[in-house]
Amino acid sequence: MNFGIILASFKSDLRAFIRSKGTLFWTLAFPVMLILIFGAIFSGIGATEYELYVQDLDNSELSEQFIEILEGTGYFTIKDVPDDVDVMDYIKENDIKRLLQIPEEYGSTIIASQMPNSTAEINLSFYFDQSEQSSNPIIRGLISGIVVEMNKNLSGGRDIINIEGVETITGDFSFIDFFLPGMIGFTIMQTCIYGSLERNTKYKKDGILRKLLTTPITRTEWILSKMLFQLFLSFVSALLIIVIGILVYGLNVHINAFMVILIVATSFLFTGLGMIIGRFVRDEESAGMAGGAVTFPMMFLAGTFFPLEQMPDFLQSFAKILPLYYVNEGFRNAMIYLKSDDAIFHTVIVLIFATVFFLTGLFLTKWKED
Repeated sequence: MNFGIILASFKSDLRAFIRSKGTLFWTLAFPVMLILIFGAIFSGIGATEYELYVQDLDNSELSEQFIEILEGTGYFTIKDVPDDVDVMDYIKENDIKRLLQIPEEYGSTIIASQMPNSTAEINLSFYFDQSEQSSNPIIRGLISGIVVEMNKNLSGGRDIINIEGVETITGDFSFIDFFLPGMIGFTIMQTCIYGSLERNTKYKKDGILRKLLTTPITRTEWILSKMLFQLFLSFVSALLIIVIGILVYGLNVHINAFMVILIVATSFLFTGLGMIIGRFVRDEESAGMAGGAVTFPMMFLAGTFFPLEQMPDFLQSFAKILPLYYVNEGFRNAMIYLKSDDAIFHTVIVLIFATVFFLTGLFLTKWKED
């Protein structure tokens, strides 16, 4: 074994790495971005404060004390709900993930329970969005723990106060139903960004873009032809995910016009983003790293796999400027929740993103060498 040859080859690779400014930058930037993003997400675990809406129909001293106990735990940010509104309508109009309702006669029932041989009891209603698989069980467990301690203090352990769970989304859904829309959005993002990046950098490196100047095809025609192919791949990917989900997991999803519009808009959006990124990278190696630096953090910050509220407030705010967030929410409202108003809102936002990114990518894509 000739170690001199090994060392010379290593030095050659090192010089090539250092000379490639794009590869050098993204190789160093990618791990830094990951540690900052995931550090910010998970450093707050254990100190999460959950938003809990509370409707107090009793308005007694004892019900107010119960709300103070909830707030005093440090786990909840309490949001008051007017006592003259219908709970389900209020939840739907304000897109509330969880709400605790304290019924009338809560205070009088607690007082009655202190009488000898009393069997008085009262149910608190916990309304929850069953799509929040990770946070709502934790929140219900925290409330249950408080109720258990109160029952011990009031009766030595007899269940005076109980919690009744009420699902706010009708239908027989499982977690995979809610996971599916995020996977469709994420898959289209990956396919379009990397497809656009790989094509543009490879064609640029091989001089194909420059040679296209000598052909009758215009830049717009060429881009739209490639866009048509990306659109085809997006529909194939979405259909494949849905079919496998239905056959393997028994998914319950709805195919409608909103879903079709979102697939088209999402394809244009992320193809445009890929063209923008491709404008600033020169080789396939740095293109892959640049694509990963954009798609990988967005995948975790945009609510694809877990709810935003598990992240710090500043990251939740940041997530709502990411296009994938609106893509995911659009697919969920169109395919799962069947909330037309929310589906329209998120679809319009995605269309705006798609218009801006695709037109910008169209403008930045050059066939001439810089």
